[in-house]
Amino acid sequence: MEPIASASAIVGMMNVIANQAPKGIGFVGKNIKDAYTGVQAEQAKLTAAQNYVRRYDQRHCQVKVMPGLMKEPLPLEEIYTAVKLLDDQSIRYFIGLDDLEETYRAKGLRSFGRGEGERQDGMVVANAEQYLMVLGGPGIGKSTFLRKIGLEALKPQSDETKQIQRDCIPVLIELKEFRDDTVDLKQKIADEFDTCGFPEAEAFTEASLAQGKLLVLLDGLDEVPTRNLNTVIKHIEDFVDAHDQNAFVASCRIAAYRSSQGTFFNRFTDVTLAEFDDEQIEQFIRRWFCSQLDREAGTADRYWDLLQKDEHKATKELAQTPLLLTFLCLVYDREQTLPAQRSTLYGKALNILLSEWAAQKRLEQDPIYEGFHPDLEKVLLAEIAYESFKNDQLFFLKDDLTRRITEFLADTLDAPRHLDGAKVLEAIEKQQGILVERATDIYSFSHLTLQEYLTAFHIIEERLESELVEQHLTNERWREVFLLATGLSGNRGVQILKTLETSVHEIIASYPKLCKIIDWTTFIIKSSCQKYSAIAQKAAALAIALESINYPNYIDDSGILIGDNIFNDLQSIMNLTCREKNFHYTVITLTTVASFIRSFNNIEKFDKFTFQIEPSSDSASNMSLTTRAMSGQGIYDLAAISDIFKGEKIAGLNEQLIYFSDRGWNEYTSTEKNQKWAKDLKEVWFNKFEFKEANIFPKTESFWALANEEVWALMEYLYAIELLIRCKDSAVRIPKHAWAELEAQLLTV
Repeated sequence: MEPIASASAIVGMMNVIANQAPKGIGFVGKNIKDAYTGVQAEQAKLTAAQNYVRRYDQRHCQVKVMPGLMKEPLPLEEIYTAVKLLDDQSIRYFIGLDDLEETYRAKGLRSFGRGEGERQDGMVVANAEQYLMVLGGPGIGKSTFLRKIGLEALKPQSDETKQIQRDCIPVLIELKEFRDDTVDLKQKIADEFDTCGFPEAEAFTEASLAQGKLLVLLDGLDEVPTRNLNTVIKHIEDFVDAHDQNAFVASCRIAAYRSSQGTFFNRFTDVTLAEFDDEQIEQFIRRWFCSQLDREAGTADRYWDLLQKDEHKATKELAQTPLLLTFLCLVYDREQTLPAQRSTLYGKALNILLSEWAAQKRLEQDPIYEGFHPDLEKVLLAEIAYESFKNDQLFFLKDDLTRRITEFLADTLDAPRHLDGAKVLEAIEKQQGILVERATDIYSFSHLTLQEYLTAFHIIEERLESELVEQHLTNERWREVFLLATGLSGNRGVQILKTLETSVHEIIASYPKLCKIIDWTTFIIKSSCQKYSAIAQKAAALAIALESINYPNYIDDSGILIGDNIFNDLQSIMNLTCREKNFHYTVITLTTVASFIRSFNNIEKFDKFTFQIEPSSDSASNMSLTTRAMSGQGIYDLAAISDIFKGEKIAGLNEQLIYFSDRGWNEYTSTEKNQKWAKDLKEVWFNKFEFKEANIFPKTESFWALANEEVWALMEYLYAIELLIRCKDSAVRIPKHAWAELEAQLLTV
């Protein structure tokens, strides 16, 4: 934005105000006219206007949060991400507790956030409404939105990017400054103009209001100290009524607004800032990492791709709140990665909400209860999180929350039993937004990620690790809690892993056939090269064997294809325990060959097996994970086979597989010559590809014939092993010798 161009627009309004002022406001009008005429006055007006634009930019449009991480402020215009608004129905959402739980689970998403209604572009709404109340939780971007509205209003009409078309001068007032009994909004506005050297600032303010030329931005109604709140509300209401030709935009936290039943500012249209969706998160990241160096390095692309990975789903959930997304961008900017120990990352995010954000904004908060400091509040929230998560409860009634709060404070601080727990709950919601009212008297944590973190925090604080493993090892809902608890465990991390390892063996201990299969993987790799970890080789052997026999292809009652889960975990185990690319490419190739051989006997199914980067939905269900993984990868040299398994190479295998990759399975199987090659390949695979004294696959069908409960146990067993390995990576420190001992016991009987 060019200051002179914007200043010229303000000068034009100043002239209109000065010329029209005598018509309606007497002595004030004379002062305005006298001050705003003459050659010197023209220069004074331009200087004042330029100063005002510059001051607005310097005071309100330089973004700097979390000074410990952020060295220099960033221009708002560069990083601003277009906000989306929901209508006020999002804060009048009536639904029962059971219905809310069912609705959330039916979505299959992690986010609790509002957003079911139609989203509208924030600037479009701000441009259309004369009186607007912007609502939202802490850190959602209310203040940023108001500042951007003012910035848009300052742009000249000739600017094609201008989104606020109203001819007005924006004035931003931070309501937290009304700390005493003196509340004079008109004087505050005049002070803004006076600081910038506007001639006759008070008279100019009076005239501007009379002519309807001001856009008054009232930021942070919830930040007014409680002792002054009613006075401030009454003053603003009267001010708006007296100067209703002007435009007004106010902001307030949802909890504070709702606690007053929205009985004030009746003229205003209520809208709610929506949490960021994927489009907004990506836009924010690309605006944040927009320097020449970042563009050349592809920083934004790498960061966005990283957030798409399954292991960062919970982190991405936090990014729906702009404040926490800013924090995550600062962390990535400094580290160029996201920390493996997510517990540290989430703990910092929680502290930002608990105390740091309010401290940085210099908010004068009302004490919740004497002695109830943020660390103690964290313990209370962790207790609530754990008990509710243990009961598979994501939403809870207000009465239940207030009872828990009252009992906790009475037990911890010797607070009176009659303490108003509802007031404490209200203060927690207003000040930090960690607990949020989702429907009438129904609450949840603001993010599932925070509930999981607090649950893990409680487990470590109360030393409930054994209970966690015994009761929830194979329950995927607790997966993130396991990872976070290990990260929070410090020196006790090794003990958690040992407890996990013991429980892993117990999963298949009562299934003799599964024990034989796992024992077979140990036997099959005895003569293999030690370049690759034993557990990675065992996982590879099991994946190839299972693919060759097309087993298990079992779907449980909820429609889950267990075979896919098994292959997913096997591949993950290989990825986590062996970093050699040749190993993975070779396993993928071998598994694809196994799939080909297995499919040969049912030639009509070959139309289901095509190499493509993105398999269609029709073919996806008929392709194993490893076959799909092969898609788009290309074919790699099979020389590494001898490093993994002792055996003969298959002559011409590379050439044939390249042919598959280029032309697809359908064309390959269309000729008699190629079908004969497949038969030969099958013969080599089963009869000549030997390991020690045994073929790679036991030929007896009974060896691989598993009952449904055995298939399910195998899936849980591999899931638990994969989880254990990820827990090791989540821990702050696991000594090498301790991990070597644990790893040697995995995929063994």
